[in-house]
Amino acid sequence: MGLKADLLDAITSAYVDTNSQADSLDLPDISDGSYNERLMHYQTEAIAKFLTNVEFRITKLNAPITVEELKSPPLLGNLEIETLLGEYQPVLKTLRQLGDPLGLGSTIDKLEDEIRKAVAPLVEGAAKTVFNVGKSDGGLESKGYVHIGEDPDSQDAFDVEDEDGQKEFTTVKLLRDDIEEFL
Repeated sequence: MGLKADLLDAITSAYVDTNSQADSLDLPDISDGSYNERLMHYQTEAIAKFLTNVEFRITKLNAPITVEELKSPPLLGNLEIETLLGEYQPVLKTLRQLGDPLGLGSTIDKLEDEIRKAVAPLVEGAAKTVFNVGKSDGGLESKGYVHIGEDPDSQDAFDVEDEDGQKEFTTVKLLRDDIEEFL
């Protein structure tokens, strides 16, 4: 029916409820253009204006979130000295095989120590990784939730995939304090 028709029906119902002697000939005029019809028209407009001007508050909301993009500043990583010596290890091994019989082992040890000292400043923060993944890259999967009201502790505690879940886990209210100026 609609709000205006319901208000017009309310006039008739109120009249019948308060007049035990009422008959169909005695009912109030609710035809188009009558005082009652015009009154209900303006009341309907006033209610519509009221509802479109007030703020509604979300008082309960549990919803999964979709992460569209994830970026980080460069992440520093440390390397082991053994990793940095990697390309020199075969050379040092060969020199040791050749030098040990000739008594050059201590010289090769000193060479290895010097190489270690040279690469030591590169160990801390030697690797930089930039982590930029977007949903469109096909590689981003994340799980989380947003909530207003009581924290559900986990996304498993609610399901808003269908209308029943949306009704159960989402609440929007018109708070009396927010509408006092409109009443």
